[in-house]
Amino acid sequence: MASTDDVVRVVRDTLDTNDVIGMYLHGSAVLGGLRPHSDVDVLVVVRHGTTTTRRRALVEATLEISGERARHGPARPVELTVVVQSEVRPWRYPPRCEFQYGEWLREEYERGETPAPTSSPDLAPLITMALLGRAPLLGPPPDEVLDPVPRADLNRAIVAGVPELLGEWATDTRNVLLTLARIRTTLATGVITSKDAAADWVLARLPAEHRPVLARARAGYLGAEREDWQDLLPRVRALTEYLAAAIERSARETGCAGAQ
Repeated sequence: MASTDDVVRVVRDTLDTNDVIGMYLHGSAVLGGLRPHSDVDVLVVVRHGTTTTRRRALVEATLEISGERARHGPARPVELTVVVQSEVRPWRYPPRCEFQYGEWLREEYERGETPAPTSSPDLAPLITMALLGRAPLLGPPPDEVLDPVPRADLNRAIVAGVPELLGEWATDTRNVLLTLARIRTTLATGVITSKDAAADWVLARLPAEHRPVLARARAGYLGAEREDWQDLLPRVRALTEYLAAAIERSARETGCAGAQ
């Protein structure tokens, strides 16, 4: 199973260790603890940009340790993100990501593709979680390395990801529903919570006809129930549309770009 030690080793083996400022946990690990399906989420902050050769080496090393198809046997998925400090401190929007590995990118990377630095609104919630978690794997505390993300930029960033989610509700059902619930909760409260806590917040406010669908997603996330969506697919789509509409309303109220 992939561990934080594995990720630290991969980074040390592939990047210039003198260039690494810090490594920080984010995601489930700092928002209530890893769940059965949680990734190991790690943010790496470096001083300078990377070369294509180093990014390819980082891809190859992470393929070895991440996910069900890890080359040394099934492991917990790894989401590894690298950012150059000067791209996010002082903070500006949209931020620029130097490198990212996630299991959703595995097929591209196994075909030989190498990621290039690119604009990435997703860094806004990621950095917010890293600062909230204060969980350095290497280097100083994150608030000595990263600037806080203004709430307006956090809202813009999470809403920007909604259209992509809406295209995946039938193939990545649990994750889509719980991510939409977390976006809805964050827009309303200004706080990023765990996916199960966000589901609890939304469940308390959902019309009765939608509750069984979100409750199943929450139970599957916690490993308390075997997931099978065939009997609920029409209701899954209805809940997805309901949450997207609620997010759109909140987005207008908070003055950020629309969700659709």
